[in-house]
Amino acid sequence: MKNKNIKKVILIFLFFILLLLAYFIFNKENKPIQSDVNSIEENLYNSNIIKNVNYVSIDAKGNEYTIDATEGEIDLKNTNVIYLTDVRAFIKLTNSNNITITSDFGKYNIINYDTIFSKNVIINYIDNKIIGEYLDFSISRGSIIVSENVIYTNSENILTTDLMEVDINTKDTKINMHNSNDKVNIKSRN
Repeated sequence: MKNKNIKKVILIFLFFILLLLAYFIFNKENKPIQSDVNSIEENLYNSNIIKNVNYVSIDAKGNEYTIDATEGEIDLKNTNVIYLTDVRAFIKLTNSNNITITSDFGKYNIINYDTIFSKNVIINYIDNKIIGEYLDFSISRGSIIVSENVIYTNSENILTTDLMEVDINTKDTKINMHNSNDKVNIKSRN
């Protein structure tokens, strides 16, 4: 499945490059050189946008990771990276319950599936909810790191912190503050 998606993205990208080359070869005599350079930059920038992005990957343990976005933009400097908008991820773990993640933006690596979610990040797991501004999800590392204005809630408590790291296999969680003088704030809902 992964190889099919990669091949599709590469074929679409090559098609747009060929169209651009044909356009500039046939219109070369009618435009000044500076206009050609600006047109090439504009068309190349616009040619790497993908609508309704969907990637599905399964790791060696059978965990399934699905990521959807309304729009993706391929990084021209590193075509293995796609910048995403309006992101939704679904993690189906073989040995545990499912995790859903939403955010305004994301950065997805199509080779190792690592994803950085940013702006209005929300993670839901059973009756647990984590809100933050930045999330670094790594399948290879096996962890989720949430930072910036982190609020963790469940049926009993509300916790605020600067940084939370969760091992997706063991569910072990580390909670830290950036400044050692600051304290993690925990409030009971009762």
